[in-house]
This record gives sequence, C-alpha cells and structure tokens, in this order.
Amino acid sequence: MPFFMAESDQHSFIPIYIFDSKIINHHDTSDRHLQFIYKSILVVNEKLRAYNKSVEMFYGDSIEIFKYLISIFDIVNVYSYQESGIKISWKRDKKVKELFLKANIIWTEFQRDGIVRGIKNRKNWNRLWHEEMHKKIIVNDFSKQKKIKFKNHFNIPKTILIKINKVNKNTQPPGELNAWKYLKSFGEKRFVDYAFYISKPEKSRYNCSRLSPYIAWGNLNIRLVYQYLQKIKKKRKSLRSLNAMMSRLHWHCHFIQKFEVDCTYENDFINKGFYSLVRNKNLKYIKAWEDGMTGFPLVDACMRALKKTGWINFRMRAMLVSFFVHNLDQDWRDGAYFLARQFLDYEPGIHYPQFQMQAGTTGINTIRIYNPVKNSIEHDKDGVFIKKWVPELKNIPIEFLHEPWQLSELESNFFNFRIGIDYPLPIVDLKSSTKNAKEKIWSHMKNKKVKKEKRRILNIHVNQRN
Repeated sequence: MPFFMAESDQHSFIPIYIFDSKIINHHDTSDRHLQFIYKSILVVNEKLRAYNKSVEMFYGDSIEIFKYLISIFDIVNVYSYQESGIKISWKRDKKVKELFLKANIIWTEFQRDGIVRGIKNRKNWNRLWHEEMHKKIIVNDFSKQKKIKFKNHFNIPKTILIKINKVNKNTQPPGELNAWKYLKSFGEKRFVDYAFYISKPEKSRYNCSRLSPYIAWGNLNIRLVYQYLQKIKKKRKSLRSLNAMMSRLHWHCHFIQKFEVDCTYENDFINKGFYSLVRNKNLKYIKAWEDGMTGFPLVDACMRALKKTGWINFRMRAMLVSFFVHNLDQDWRDGAYFLARQFLDYEPGIHYPQFQMQAGTTGINTIRIYNPVKNSIEHDKDGVFIKKWVPELKNIPIEFLHEPWQLSELESNFFNFRIGIDYPLPIVDLKSSTKNAKEKIWSHMKNKKVKKEKRRILNIHVNQRN
C-alpha cells in the first residue's frame, strides 16, 4: 500500500529503509535477521531499477536521518505500514511523529495484515479480520521517474555490510521471488500432508509452508497468502490441510494483535501475579540449553537445528520453552532473547506472547509441560531427526536413542559409546523436575493476584464471538 499510494500521488518519491542503530543493536536482533532484510531489499531494487527508483538504505538514528532528509527535500507525505514492534520501536515512532508534525509532514501508516490499531478489546475483531482478508489485492504499477540524486550521510558501516552481505546456505533464501517459490510449491504439492506432519520435527521441514520468514520480513502478506490458498481450496480435495494452514494465518494475526495492544509482553509478565513466582537461576543449565547439550536428545537436536537453520516447527519451539522454564526452572526472560536471535522468522508479536503462554505465566492458557522423551518417541520414532542433528548418537540402536542414559555398561562398550563423555547425561531428572514444575505452577495459579489479572487479560486479549 505505501508504494501504491506514493505512485498515486504523482510526485517523485524515494523509498527508504532505515537500519536504526538502536533497534538492530537490541538484544533480539541477529545477523541472520539483517541479512534477510538487506538481501530482500536488493531483490526489490532489481525490480525498481527499470523505473529509476531504488530503496535507499540508511544506518543510524531514525530521528537524525529524517531531520537530514527534511533539510534537503520538501517532503509532503510519508507512507509506511504500522509496525507492531518492541517498546523501543514504539518510542521511536512517537518521536518520529512529533518531528513530522512540526515539519507539517503528513505521515500515513497503513494497517498491516489483520492487526487493528487502537482497539481496547476483541469485540468485532474476528469480523474485521475476515473483511481484511477478502479485500482486493493491491498490485503496484510503477512509473518511471527522473532519478533523484542526493548525498547519503548515513551509509551502512562496512563492518555491518560485510556481515549482512554473507550468504548463509543453511537458512531459507530471502526475497520476494523465493517467497513465491515457497508459496507455490506448498500450494501445488507440499500442503497435502501438512496437517499430518506439522508436529514432526523432520517431515515438517518439508510439509510445513515455511512462509513465516517471508511474512515476518514483508516479502509476502497474510491477505495474499490467504487468497492464494482460497483458490487452491476450490481446485483440490485436501481440505483438512488447507483449512489447518489457513487457521494458522488467523492465529498469526491473533497473537500479534495481543502485542499491538500491549508491547510490554517483551519484558514484563502480562499477568502481574507471576512476579512473585520464584525461579532458581542456573547459568550452567542455561548454557547447556543454549548449546544443545542438555542430555535430552530431542531437546538438543531441536536447538542445534534451530541455531543452524533458523527454523523448527511450532511444537518443537514450544517444547524448548517448556523444558527451559519448567524442567530447568528458569525465568522465561532469560531465554526469550536468545531464541529470538535464532529464529529467522522472528516476529515480536508472536514470540513474546507465545513465550509467556508456553511458560504458563499468562494465567489464562492451559499449562502444557512437554515431555521431551514422549515427544521424541511419538514424533521422531525412527530417530531420523535426532541422528541428523546429534551425530554422537548415530550408532545408538533405536530402543535406546530416545533415552541413551538407559544403556548398560556392557551395551555402551559394545556400541563404543560413553554416556557422560561422548554425550552428556541428563542435566535434570525428568520425572522429579516435571513433578516439581507441576506443583509449582499449579499452586501459584491459586494466587489471588493471578486470578484477578486473569479477568483483566480475558477482557482485553481473548477473541469474542462476532
């Protein structure tokens, strides 16, 4: 929409992207995020080249950059999408708005997907979401203009440019063209088994849509994906998988809407009653979890796969958080930024509400403590995923793969495997840590403040029938 409106204005315009130094140096940002953004912009510039246009990239403080642009151009309008970002981006936007008001610049922010700004509760939200999904797709029709030349005093530093120019062959390739390849391959073939393999750590890598990075960084939008899948539904019979995927699009906006209304999800307990729940911080546990060296094969395989490729499926993400908070008894805030940096599809509006949900600290959601052994047996029965990402266990027979600590000394010698040396022993006892976690979280749910906060949260964040 910003491009469409800029073209409709019939004035010359400059598309810009600011790598805000405060934002990209925040705890949640990693090089893989910046690489994806930068290279996606390069793809856009290839398309714009024929029209003497290109996205001009800046690095630095957004306010100073806009002050500079205002000093050299007579700016009338600024078009952008609304951003449901973290608190520092919200504060930045307030300052930018003040600057534009003083300079008599009209800043128009367009709604992003189904996220509605300014609402106090979810009344009519479902209806508004469906209306948004069925609006006409905007097709940009670019016109050629005389190239606008100016001196950019806010170039990306060479040290950062070297990092973001690197090619990471282990993560999904960025850009709109690749986004369409993933969407089309999903709609033509991969979606058929989506509903059946969505929870499988290995098969989900193929049968899930894998569109999340492209949606997170703006290569695709939810409405476009929704309408594309609607067309597929009319031609194909695998309605279960298509409906499951389309419900995820609704779910996607539902969680970002929570963050749009309250961005304190990033650092604060959304349910204030959980501040009094004491956790036992253990740096050794946190390091083992981050390194994929907990002694629980599926947990370690998921963490290693995530760190290498930037993606694992939803169930495995939930299991990582559950294990960290419940079995290791760690504060969710000590793991949130680390995982944010690993996810190629990092979306603050999904990440932080989901983290608190899986940590059991919202007071409104069902508490789920994922058993890593049970999930391993059910979802990686033959150990394909585990052996791929935890090669130390590749020679262990399947009957011991999910619990290698059960090997006897005789069996360990036979397989030339030493538990505790070749692969760590479990850092916690699964049975007792789960029992303690259940007692701790469920007893705290009876806390008066937790119950009071629950009513407030339900009134604001839960969808109402409409």
